Amino acid sequence: MNEIAVGRAGEDLRFRIAVDTGGTFTDVVVGSSSGQMAVGKALTTYDRVFTGFLAAVSRAAESVGWTGEQVLRHADVIVYGTTHATNAVLTGKVAKTALLVTDGFADTLLLREGGRREAFDSKAAYPPPYVPRHLTLEVTERISAEGEVLVPLDEDRVRESLRPLADRGIEAVAVACLWSIINSAHERRIAELIEEELPGIPYTLSHDANPTIREYRRASAAAIDASLKPLMADHLGKLRSDLLEFGFGGDLLVVTSEGAVLDVVDVLDRPVLLLNSGPSMAPLVGAAAAPDRETVVVCDMGGTTFDVSLVEKGVVRHTREAWLGEPFIGHLTGLSSVAVTSIGAGGGSIAWIDGGGLLRVGPQSARSTPGPAAYGRGGIEPTVTDACVALGYLDVEGFEGGFTLDREAAVRAIDTRIAGPLGMDTLQAAQAILEVSAHQMATATRQAALEQGVDPRGALVVAGGGAGAMVAAIIGKILETDTVLIPATAGVLAAYGAHRAPIATEFLSPLHNDTRGFNPVSARTAIDGLSAKGAAFAERFLGVNPDATTSYFVDARYPGQAWDLRVYLEGVPNPEGDAARAIERAFHAEHDRRNGTHDPDSRVEIITWGVRVEIPRPEQLSAESGSVGETVVHRTDPIVFGGESHDTPRYRGVTLSPGERVDGPAIIDQPTTTIVIPPEWDAQLDDRSNIYLTRKEA
Repeated sequence: MNEIAVGRAGEDLRFRIAVDTGGTFTDVVVGSSSGQMAVGKALTTYDRVFTGFLAAVSRAAESVGWTGEQVLRHADVIVYGTTHATNAVLTGKVAKTALLVTDGFADTLLLREGGRREAFDSKAAYPPPYVPRHLTLEVTERISAEGEVLVPLDEDRVRESLRPLADRGIEAVAVACLWSIINSAHERRIAELIEEELPGIPYTLSHDANPTIREYRRASAAAIDASLKPLMADHLGKLRSDLLEFGFGGDLLVVTSEGAVLDVVDVLDRPVLLLNSGPSMAPLVGAAAAPDRETVVVCDMGGTTFDVSLVEKGVVRHTREAWLGEPFIGHLTGLSSVAVTSIGAGGGSIAWIDGGGLLRVGPQSARSTPGPAAYGRGGIEPTVTDACVALGYLDVEGFEGGFTLDREAAVRAIDTRIAGPLGMDTLQAAQAILEVSAHQMATATRQAALEQGVDPRGALVVAGGGAGAMVAAIIGKILETDTVLIPATAGVLAAYGAHRAPIATEFLSPLHNDTRGFNPVSARTAIDGLSAKGAAFAERFLGVNPDATTSYFVDARYPGQAWDLRVYLEGVPNPEGDAARAIERAFHAEHDRRNGTHDPDSRVEIITWGVRVEIPRPEQLSAESGSVGETVVHRTDPIVFGGESHDTPRYRGVTLSPGERVDGPAIIDQPTTTIVIPPEWDAQLDDRSNIYLTRKEA
C-alpha cells in the first residue's frame, strides 16, 4: 500500500470518520472520498478512550485493505460521539463548582420547579441540589423583568465571596442572576471579577448556558456546564493530542444532544450541549431509512442501554424535558435535545434473581470490563449476550467484537446464577433471560410511543445497535407490528448517524409578546439579532457547505398555561406584517397535533424567539448492496426458538442479493451485528442493503 491510501481506480483518498463510544463497544464508520464505507467495532477502553477508538478504526480500515494509521493521517474530519459528560453528571464525578446567585435565591437548585416524585408526601425530602448549599453564594444585585437595575451590583461583596474559593478547592464557577436574560450586565461584570480574582478558573454565565425565562433550568444549565468544563477540556484535549500523534490534521466535530454536531471549540465553550448526546444520532438513520413513513419508532440496543426515539414524516422529535437521571430526582437543563427514552437493557445487562425469586434483567451492566461471561475477560454474571450465545444466536468464531466467544463460560454463568436456583435447564434459562429483556424493551418502546400520541402497531419499527437485530423480531411480535426494518448499518447505528448529522445550533432571544397586543418594534429587534447570530455561525462553515438552512421558531402558549410549545414558522417572521397571525395559526395547529385540541379564538403568548441554523454535510457514503451473486448458506446450526431446537441456516450478509427473501428460521451474520429471524418471520433485502423482517401471517 502506498503512503497515501489508494481507491478503487487508483485515486488518492480522503477519509471521514465517525465514532460512537458506548458503554460496552466503540463503533466506527469510515467513509472515503470515493464513496467506500467500512465499519468497525472494538471494546470501549475507559482509561484511555483513544485505545478503543484506534482499534475500531483499524478493524474498519483493514476490512477494505487500508490501515488505521493511513485513515487517520488522511482524514479530513472526525465526528466524535461520547457519553463521557452524561456519565460524569450521573455519577457526580465532575469539577467542584461554586454557584453565585441573586441575594435570597440560594435554594433555586433545591426547590427546583416545585414538582416532587412523592407529590403527596409532605415529609419527603427534596433531592440534594447539584451544587451543595455551602457552595452556593449570594450576591447583592437585582434586575427587574423589564431589565431595570433595581439594586446595583455590590462588587466588593462579590470579590469577598470569590477570594476564598481557590483555597476551598473550587475548580469552576457558575453565575445565575435573576432576569439576566433581559439585562446581562451584572452577570458579565461578575465574569470580569472572576477573571481578576480567580484567574484560570473556568466559569459559566446562565444567560449564555440557557437563555430561558425559567429560573431553575437556567441556573441548573449554568451549574452543570461549569462543572463539565475542566473535565471535558481534559477529555477532549487528550483525544486531540492522541489524534495529532497519529498524524490527524483535520477538523474534530463533536456530537451534541440536538441531533447535530459542532466544532470541538464550541462544545468546550458550552459542554452542557453534550448531555444526552449519545442516543441522539440513531434517529437520523431511522429518518433516512424510511423518509416516506408517517411514523418511525427507532430502537437502538447497545451493550449497556436500550434507547427509543420517534420520527414523524422524516422529522426527529425533540424535547426540552429530558432528565439527567430519574424524573424529579435527577437534573434538568431545559435545553433542546432529541427526545429519547432510555432503559438499562442491553447485550451486557446482567440477569439476576430478586428476593421474591423472580428473574430480573438489568439495569446493571457488565459493560466492556469485565463484560459478559462469554467474552472470557473474567466476567461471571450471566447477561443477555450470554443467553444469545447459549441459544446459538451468536457465531462464537466470528463475533463482531474481534474475538472468540466462550460458550462454556456463558453456559456456566447461566447455570450457576439462574438455571440452578430456578430449577431450569440451561436453554430454558437462556430463553427466559432473552424474553424478559425483550419484554422490558417492548414495554419501554410502547410507553414512549403512546406518551407521544403514537400507536406503535401502525408504526415502522427500525431496530439497530450491536444487539438490536437479535431481538428485533421478538420486540416486533410483542408490539404487534408486522414489519421491522434493520438498516444496513444497524450494528453501528449511532456512528452512521453521526456521518449524516448536520452542523447545527440554536440561538434564543427571550422576549414576552402577545399576538393580540403585538409589539413589532421589540420583535424586530429580537429577529434581527437572531438573524445576525445565525449568519455569523453559518459564515464559519462556508467551506463545508454554503447552503445553510435557517429555521425560525417561537416558544409560545395560551394565556394561563404554565408550559409552552415550540412552534416552527415558515420563512423569516415579518413583525410589521402578518407575523402575529402566522404565529397564531401555527400554534393552534401544533397544539392540536400535540394535545388533540386547540382554541382558535384565543390569543397566543410568545415567550421566546429563536432560530436554528443547520449546515448540511456532504454525503459521501453509499450503503447500497454489494451482492456477490448466488446466496450461500455459511453453515447450519441447531438454534433454539421458543424452547425448541431448529436446524437453522446461517448466511453471510454480504452474499445476499437485493429482493432476495430468506425464510425463517435463519441467522444473517453481518460484520457488526447478527440478525435473528425466528420461524414465524422472513426477511428481504432491499437495494440499499436494508433488511425488512415481516411476520409470515401478515
